[in-house]
Amino acid sequence: MTDIAKVSSLSKAVVDEVERAVVGKRGLLEIIMAAVLAGGHVLLEDYPGLGKTLIARSFAAALGLDFKRIQFTPDLLPGDITGGYIFNRNKNSFELRKGPVFTNILLADEINRASPKTQSALLEAMQEGQVTLEGESLHLQEPFLVLATQNPIEYEGTFPLPEAQLDRFMLKLTVGYPSIEEEKEILHRRHARRQDELTLKQITKPKQILEMRAAVETVHVDADLENYISELVHATRVDRRVSVGASPRGSLAFLKMARAHAALAGRDYILPDDVKHFATPVLSHRLLLQPEYWMSQQVAGDVIRDVLDKTPVPVIH
Repeated sequence: MTDIAKVSSLSKAVVDEVERAVVGKRGLLEIIMAAVLAGGHVLLEDYPGLGKTLIARSFAAALGLDFKRIQFTPDLLPGDITGGYIFNRNKNSFELRKGPVFTNILLADEINRASPKTQSALLEAMQEGQVTLEGESLHLQEPFLVLATQNPIEYEGTFPLPEAQLDRFMLKLTVGYPSIEEEKEILHRRHARRQDELTLKQITKPKQILEMRAAVETVHVDADLENYISELVHATRVDRRVSVGASPRGSLAFLKMARAHAALAGRDYILPDDVKHFATPVLSHRLLLQPEYWMSQQVAGDVIRDVLDKTPVPVIH
């Protein structure tokens, strides 16, 4: 049985190892590690070349998990994700050819470039952890995590993700540009190792990750903090700038991420700061604004800040 202290030490070792490949993004890497512990899918939205694919590949290596990548394009079909049954002439029977979704970490690159029909092929896998082929339900490997990317500047030839699919991502994150010093460090490391590839050490095994998730489930949540999460999410639904607020899935995301964040810190109880830490990643993609605010990039952030400022923070003894 894995205890909280072990969860904390192993998680920090994983983040340390990933940080060998990804420079200057410690906070982001810790959030993604918390999502791994919480069992949630992550949407990374940012400009090309900022290391989104590198982050996914590095986590797979350090966690000891199988990794597959799908480049989403307009002509991608649902069967290209899930696989299907192929007729084998030699055996005179149909054989299952599993698609790339049968893995531990799936990188869905530029997910908004595929058609809605293909995007929906991921919905069942993300929510139910299974794929249905020819009426038969096939369970995916555990743990299973989707890391999807999308480019926020190129909208020509893209299909925006529907709210139902956005809601299935526990978090929406941005990577951001490195600082000048961080960029110098990226160049220095690449020059020193004399090759593009960096081999990372495996820290955990799939079974350990499942044990770590079970330990996170033991983290205590005070009733006042459950009320705090409920009030935060409810406040998004009554804000006049918001057409559709966060769903109960958003409340559950707060709960799971707060527990994982506490475990990363080595605590077996959550604090209000564990909840507040994830306000933007949990809420930003779950708010559908009123039409007059659609063209503004700042309003969703303003709503989240106002919700945090106006919701009374419980005092935990």
